[in-house]
Amino acid sequence: MKHTKTSIFFKSIVSGVLLVLLVGCKSAKSVVASGTASDKVSAKQVIKQHQKNEADFKTMQAKVKIEFIQGERAQGFTFSFRMEKDKVIWLSAPFGLARIMITPKEVRFYNKSDNTFFEGDYELLSDFVGIALDFNKVQNILLGQAIFNLRDQAHTVSVNNTSYLLQPKKQNELLDLIYLINPSHFKMDSLQLVQQLEKRILQIDYASYQEVNKQVIPKDIRIVAVEDSEEVAVTMGFKSVALNDELRFPFKMPSGYKEIIIKQ
Repeated sequence: MKHTKTSIFFKSIVSGVLLVLLVGCKSAKSVVASGTASDKVSAKQVIKQHQKNEADFKTMQAKVKIEFIQGERAQGFTFSFRMEKDKVIWLSAPFGLARIMITPKEVRFYNKSDNTFFEGDYELLSDFVGIALDFNKVQNILLGQAIFNLRDQAHTVSVNNTSYLLQPKKQNELLDLIYLINPSHFKMDSLQLVQQLEKRILQIDYASYQEVNKQVIPKDIRIVAVEDSEEVAVTMGFKSVALNDELRFPFKMPSGYKEIIIKQ
């Protein structure tokens, strides 16, 4: 797969923002991982607790600093972040110079600094990570939840260092999937996807969690996406988070801008 520098950088921005949004708060309490994984706990029990502990809120807003690292090139951006659960994810750069809006139907983006825009579906993200993505999967990733419904198939569980290692009893021939679940709050410590034939690896590590309004949500996340010898890493940090405020999601695509075409 060949990529231009522009397409690689744009993929890094959009894919990183969609895949690894995380949450923090000035008044938030760090969640201390005091639980101990037990080899007597069944896969069904881990799955039940994981689903029970999904964060429950209507809206979220924050300031988020996102850093993209590709080879020796690193760039950092600060966005205003807003989300209405199950409906919309919205990010805006200072002074509205760039905005991204993601809904269950589409991905939209514009950049006033170079008069460019993008409108499309989840094919871009699906190609980037190697699996079919939709809004729910993206939302689950940024909330520390499993991307697939764990009740759809049987899983095995074992103890891996300080985490529960959960994986499908019958792995897909083209995709190896592993979840590491934290025994304290049963959110993900790590998500690992490996496609041997495509030489693709996606790993999302949840370094720490925090409690905001009695909800356990990610605090520090790092994503590494590898394809052949090409690697992109994204780190994100949120502050000034507020939950359940009334929010607006203004987005108007400017006229006369040049469309960004992603070359596959």
